[in-house]
Amino acid sequence: MRALRPALPWLLGALASLSLMAAACGQHSDPSSAPETPAPPAPSTPPPSIERSRPLMSTIFRIQVMNTPAEVAEPAIRDAFDEIARLETVLSEWLPESEISRINRDAGGAPIHVGEDTFAVIQAGLEVSRASEGAFDLSWAALRGLYSFHPGEQVVPSTAELRARLGLIDYRQIELDEDAHTVRLKRPGMTIGTGGIAKGYALDRAGAILRRAGVTSYMLFGGGQVQVHGLHGDRPWRVGIQHPRREGDYFAFLEVVDRSISTSGDYEHFFFDAEGTRWHHILDPRTGLPARRSISTTLVAPSGLYADALSTAAFVLGPERAARMLERLPFHAEAVMLDAHCRIVTVGDLDARLHLRPNVQQGVVQGCDGVP
Repeated sequence: MRALRPALPWLLGALASLSLMAAACGQHSDPSSAPETPAPPAPSTPPPSIERSRPLMSTIFRIQVMNTPAEVAEPAIRDAFDEIARLETVLSEWLPESEISRINRDAGGAPIHVGEDTFAVIQAGLEVSRASEGAFDLSWAALRGLYSFHPGEQVVPSTAELRARLGLIDYRQIELDEDAHTVRLKRPGMTIGTGGIAKGYALDRAGAILRRAGVTSYMLFGGGQVQVHGLHGDRPWRVGIQHPRREGDYFAFLEVVDRSISTSGDYEHFFFDAEGTRWHHILDPRTGLPARRSISTTLVAPSGLYADALSTAAFVLGPERAARMLERLPFHAEAVMLDAHCRIVTVGDLDARLHLRPNVQQGVVQGCDGVP
């Protein structure tokens, strides 16, 4: 099994949900000698860049392109955004004519023929569902509507309401036919939800368009997912990770090249009940309740498609079981996980690329739940 260990004080940084910030990498430094007030990265002249954003898939996607002439970058960025917009019409369960909506409407009926994109997303989702033993489950969306996290309208379902839906959640009842290119939900009432995987796939497709156009250095951001390619100037891209209990505060930076990064955390959609229990939106599809083994989990993987789904699965599993899942994967994935007690656990060789802020002490994020 790849390295699973509590983070040493000079090594670890907790990673919160992906309010991620990508920036130029500064000079390397030893986190053990960090000052009381963190010093900014060493000044350097950033290379020319073009940055654009567009609202898509119920979030804001942002593309930053480096070292590319405007006459190449601008049309490539437009084409990349157009591809994300196209994928939304195919993969969104909220659009009635999408392929996902057609599959859901015909649950329990005949197989539905789908295109390459839908088939690839569902196939990868089933792979992660199997690898996580259902901690990530494409059919989780049977729970949709039971909870509400809107301020003033918070709702927690009853045990009876949960039980009535849990029987409709079972990735093993999603049938793929690779030859016919069809998808079938075996049970009436089943529902596929692509919220935990489609945005990562969209970043993969957008990145492929940029590379084909000749863009050699870029950062893509959308819906809590980040993908970087090439270098930011002469150094890796630096992705900063938000403190899980202090909005706008970062406690770790991760240097990455040619990777996708996705974080799942318990603090983006949540509320407290009268007893002080935190109810959040990352549900364990096996129980229908918020997962409690993690506070945040960040995955680094070769593609956004897998990083997106794996970060959710690892969050639900918790650090110990998530490490075993990652070991079984046919590709290399790394993780930085913050457990229920704010302790940090890493999987993979992140030592030289993970830079901590002073608010991490003895492997624990300070200012987190239950920590002074």
